[in-house]
Amino acid sequence: MIEHFLASLPAPLGSLIPFVVLLGILVFVHEFGHYFVARAVGVFVETFSVGFGPAIFTWTDSVGTVWKIGCIPLGGYVKLHGHDPNEADPEVRAAWMTGRTFHEKSIARRAAVVAAGPIANFILAIVVFAILFMTAGLEIPQPVISTVAAHSPAAAAGFVKGDRVLAVQGTKIADFAALQHQVASHAGQTIAFSVQRGDKQITLHATPVARNEAGQTVGYLGVGTDVFRAQRLGPIASVRQGAVESWNIAVATLHAVGNMLAGQGAQDLGGPLRIAAISGQAAKLGFSSFVSLIALLSVNLGLINLFPIPVLDGGHLLFFALEAVRGRPLTPRAQEWGLRTGLALIAAVFVFATWNDVQALRIVTWFRHLLG
Repeated sequence: MIEHFLASLPAPLGSLIPFVVLLGILVFVHEFGHYFVARAVGVFVETFSVGFGPAIFTWTDSVGTVWKIGCIPLGGYVKLHGHDPNEADPEVRAAWMTGRTFHEKSIARRAAVVAAGPIANFILAIVVFAILFMTAGLEIPQPVISTVAAHSPAAAAGFVKGDRVLAVQGTKIADFAALQHQVASHAGQTIAFSVQRGDKQITLHATPVARNEAGQTVGYLGVGTDVFRAQRLGPIASVRQGAVESWNIAVATLHAVGNMLAGQGAQDLGGPLRIAAISGQAAKLGFSSFVSLIALLSVNLGLINLFPIPVLDGGHLLFFALEAVRGRPLTPRAQEWGLRTGLALIAAVFVFATWNDVQALRIVTWFRHLLG
């Protein structure tokens, strides 16, 4: 098994190999989205590169596109023919193929090419989740009590670890989500729980306390579970659930970004080093864990690329939107300053995230011990 092979490798390689594979898949899918739609709308793609720097592998296909694998696996790009309408070199402009340049296309077609990268990442996540749900199954939390909070309504009612909730007020409970729903809808009301404890069936009475969550009053019982059951889903249900999982990840990501902008949780922002460490850990846990991480990061990559920051895809879409409103593109100087500002912002975030990684992974401490 691949996880046994990775576990046998030295720690750096055990993380580096999964990281390169994971990043390669995410980048290839993202750039292929751009490539596919560019070809579809008649734009010639000069180069398709996974990775930056000197190429360790290159070939040219039948239509003239150069495919490359760069030695620095921290991104990629597709070079679109005639991308910059302000190209100053007359020889370059003279070599443009009429009708196949990017800047000649309508705003809608250019926007479609740019948006296709993030969309491809979202599609990858949905497909990966769907395959997992059809094969390994969806992990459904069971109504089996694993934790009881101290001084909670559950503790007062006599719940103990191992209790399985069979019904609430006569309503059968199939999973932990159904238990949560029943508790949430009975805030401040004393309700009866039918519970299986060992080989006995007993009845416990508890009064969920009222709490305010997202502007709504819900009941709180004070129990948790770590017992799950895998349930395989059919193709349609798997795709639907894959879309739900991807949506939930996107919402959680936006919430986390909002908290960071508000000055909360900035220390949790991770960069390449932390992703590499997590990749190694996920790969050692097994194939399902690794591909789940691919899906999660694919959603993050697609979403972050849609942020309206010049340099990112969202920044280009912002430029196109302004062009549509103004009836003409932004001036070359305005675009240049926008790109410089976006690049500076991305560089600052990268440095900050890398510093967080260094602290979280205790790399400085490791070097100090290494140097005595």
